[in-house]
Parts: sequence; structure tokens; C-alpha cells
Amino acid sequence: MEIRGKSAVITGGGSGIGRAVSERLARDGASIVVADVDEAGGAETVKRIESAGGSAVFVRADVTREQDARRMLDTALQKFGRLDILHNNAGIGTGAPGFPIVDPARWHLVIEIDLQAVILGTGLAAPIMEKQGGGVIINTASMAGLYPHRQDAVYGAAKAGVVNFTHSLAFWAVEKKIRVNCVCPGIVDTPLVRRGLEQAAQHGIKSWMPSRIIQPEEIADAVHTLVRDDSLFGCALEVRPTGRQIVDPRPAPGSRK
Repeated sequence: MEIRGKSAVITGGGSGIGRAVSERLARDGASIVVADVDEAGGAETVKRIESAGGSAVFVRADVTREQDARRMLDTALQKFGRLDILHNNAGIGTGAPGFPIVDPARWHLVIEIDLQAVILGTGLAAPIMEKQGGGVIINTASMAGLYPHRQDAVYGAAKAGVVNFTHSLAFWAVEKKIRVNCVCPGIVDTPLVRRGLEQAAQHGIKSWMPSRIIQPEEIADAVHTLVRDDSLFGCALEVRPTGRQIVDPRPAPGSRK
């Protein structure tokens, strides 16, 4: 997909990966809807984009709420006339002291934000995109969704669901002209990760920070690839500190497997 002139909605756009993706796509000429519960962070992302000559608006949205999810998508239509790209990026971890000690309400919230909201956003965006002739949906999963994740099993389970959900929608590329992919980062240097490390230290948990941590801009570059490359659909793009690789179990185009 050619990015210039397109409209993108980025959830969790107020910081970290979401901010980096928002700025990356805006730099290539997309108009951005920055969606987040963090109003100050979202406003800062918009300010940074506009200062660089781009176009963006902020929408306060709790991605677990259907009304909020509809509003952020409708904002793209109202402000920019179209919805071409959705990046379901908002996410959280279970946090210390971890499963199963942490309050069960936290487990449910991780599943709601990291998995159910991805399904919700995708389901609401699809009819809009299909009506206008197609689009691109990128889901933020994780390497924790591809491999066992002892530090946070609930987070890993949610992200594994995102990976399978993405793979299962490969056929949309043919039937709806909507390409769905996911990006699977290793540990990224974001405020969320930094807070998690501080919380773990307070509970006496040894730091799991690797010697080489991935920067949000590296994930933004990977998302940019998934948006631009029309040959990619139903794929997971794994991003390690040492590089990238495609996890591609999709069936042949047109298959209903």
C-alpha cells in the first residue's frame, strides 16, 4: 500500500511503539488518529507529528469499549475521509508479582486489552475498509506469543491468541481486500517495559532485561514494511535484536483452511 494520502488509526499511540508508528507513518504522508487513554501522551504525539509538518488528531479511547472503538474509527472518516490502516497496538502486561498471585482482575484486563480489543477493533474496521475497497490491519503481538514466556504466562497467552487470530484472517486478503498481519517484537524500550521492571524490582524479582533492547523505532520500521508490502497477509513478523524473520503458516490464496 502506498502510505501517502492514507488515513491510519493507531491505538496506544500516546507512547512507545504506538508513538513511533504514528510518527513513522505520518512522515510518509499518512494522516493519523492517535487513540489512547493517556490524554497527555496522545496530545504530545499529535504535537510531535504536527511540528514535523504532518497531520494528526487525538481521540481518547478505551479500546475495550465498543463505543470508544467505534468513535476512534469514525474520527478517521470524519476528519480525513477514509480509513486505510488500523494498528491494534494498545497492550499491557500482568505485572509483578505475576501469575497466579496477582489479582485475577488483572489477568482479565490483560486478556481484554491485549486480545479482545484486537478482535473488536478488527471486526469494526473490516466493514469500513471493505466498503471503500480494502485496507491494512496490523496487530501488535509479541515473541511471547510465539514461544513460552515464563515471566508472564497470561500476557503470552493473549499474544498467542493475537498471532493465531492474524493467521486465521489470511483469507481476507482475497475475499475482502484487507491484509491482516501482526508484528512480534522482543523486549522493546518503552515506558510500559520500564515500569514493569521497576515493579518487578520492588517485589525482589530479578531483572529480565536483555543486553540489547529493541527501540520503538525499529518496530515502527517493521510495521511500515507490513503496511507497504502487498505480498504480506496473515503473517507474523518477528523482530529480534538480531533482525527480523517472517512466520508464515498461511494457506494458499483463496483457501478456506
